[in-house]
Amino acid sequence: MKKKIATKDFSRKFSHETMNRTHPKLTSKMTLTLATIAYILLLSLTTPTKAGKVTTKPNILLILSDDQDLTLEGMTPMRQVLQLVGNAGATFGRAYTSSPLCCPSRATLLSGMYAHNHGTTNNSVSGGCNGHRWRTKIESQALPVLLRDDGGYETFFAGKYLNEFYGERVPHGWTHFYGLHGNSRYYNYTLRENSKNVSYTDTYLTDLLRDKALGFLKARNRQKPFFAMIAPPASHAPFTPAERHRGAFANIKALRTPNFNRIPLPQEKHWLVAATRALPTETVKLLDTFYQQRWETLLAVDEMVAFLVETLTDQQELDNTYIIYTSDNGYHMGQNAQAWDKRQPYETDIRIPLLLRGPGVPKGAFIAQPTLLLDLMPTILEWSGLNAHTEMDGLSIQSALRRAAVDEYRRSLLVEYWGEGNSNTYNAACPWSRADSLSQCTPEADCHCQDAWNNTYSCVRHFRSATDRLYCEFADWSNFVEAYDVNEDPYQIKNIGYDLLPIEHAFYGLALANLTRCAGNKCNDINI
Repeated sequence: MKKKIATKDFSRKFSHETMNRTHPKLTSKMTLTLATIAYILLLSLTTPTKAGKVTTKPNILLILSDDQDLTLEGMTPMRQVLQLVGNAGATFGRAYTSSPLCCPSRATLLSGMYAHNHGTTNNSVSGGCNGHRWRTKIESQALPVLLRDDGGYETFFAGKYLNEFYGERVPHGWTHFYGLHGNSRYYNYTLRENSKNVSYTDTYLTDLLRDKALGFLKARNRQKPFFAMIAPPASHAPFTPAERHRGAFANIKALRTPNFNRIPLPQEKHWLVAATRALPTETVKLLDTFYQQRWETLLAVDEMVAFLVETLTDQQELDNTYIIYTSDNGYHMGQNAQAWDKRQPYETDIRIPLLLRGPGVPKGAFIAQPTLLLDLMPTILEWSGLNAHTEMDGLSIQSALRRAAVDEYRRSLLVEYWGEGNSNTYNAACPWSRADSLSQCTPEADCHCQDAWNNTYSCVRHFRSATDRLYCEFADWSNFVEAYDVNEDPYQIKNIGYDLLPIEHAFYGLALANLTRCAGNKCNDINI
């Protein structure tokens, strides 16, 4: 780094208040000179404004972390991201993923569709992760394709793409592609680097992605706008920090929320969660270590963002670049006596960080409008002056940015997940049958499992200005229902699903029936 970017000291106790802390128009009266000829050549890169002036298309830089929670203070290590993106732009306080798992969530971001429309339902090939439907039907109309082919953008990708991607090709739409084979790793990995696969042993992946991205920014075609997506492995398992960051949070323990290591009663939670026993002492110690290491893996991401911002500043491109920082899903660590994972419909797993700066974005704004990860594609297309080839299920967040100070909002969001079962998980010492097909049992000796074939559910997250309620129906033999008043019960301990009035059950059930079949604009017409 040529110069140090100043950072602000953020305390470990992270809150919305901590987070709450422009596109120059190219207007020139030209005569028929050489300058005019150059101007005409640039028309393909510009879009008209309402006033008839010409504005260059903005650059877009999207950083997508992996399994980074917000509810358990997962943004605390990101001091430079908070300063350079959040404080310099807007922070979205109610941002969510519609599917709390890596592959469905990433497919949603790239397609602008709910999982029931793009067909990627979990991390397995059988669940559509980098499967036939994705490769032949969805990917060819995804965000990078539209930006490159319709918008004239130079596109760049580096990092984790989809969990079942193994470098057989460069996915549609990417001018430059450095895609990780398989799931997140920090060392000993292989990338699809454009036309070939390249293996690395000792190079820390986040640092390699940083260098690839910086190289792209310095060598790119400056006559074109760019879309760059960088997807580092942090803070996903195996939680391996860079050597320079080991021990940085050695004295930190996992957040002891009111539901930490609390065994739910059977009537409170779906059987997969309610059937667990308390986490033993050794598992809690290991959980604390993982919590520390997750934060430490994020420090390299924080540094990477600072380098990228500095480079854009040096190139005088920062004011014409939207920078988005977000994650694919959240994460739980000890809540409801479950060890560490995602996949559940609770706040820890579905709520994500979302920070944004760029042309016209109000500085230091806090956006209360509920937002989904699938809203990013329609937003980016609006910034770029493009239209999707098919209807998208999300909404552009531009209106929320224009109404940053407005607290009135109304939206019904869908959260959906299809469980992954594995009959090989059976352990005779644990209180489940072989037929339960449980999976993600971590640690196996403690008989704690995170998933099952019938951990399949759909939920409506119902927002109005004074209402924040989650209502879920599970697709198992018991037709189990969970509902929570999140304003009154932020840790989702008291299940009020069986206390609702019959008319409330009917309204929520109808909303779910419509949301789980919706497509395009109809997904945003469903309000209760």
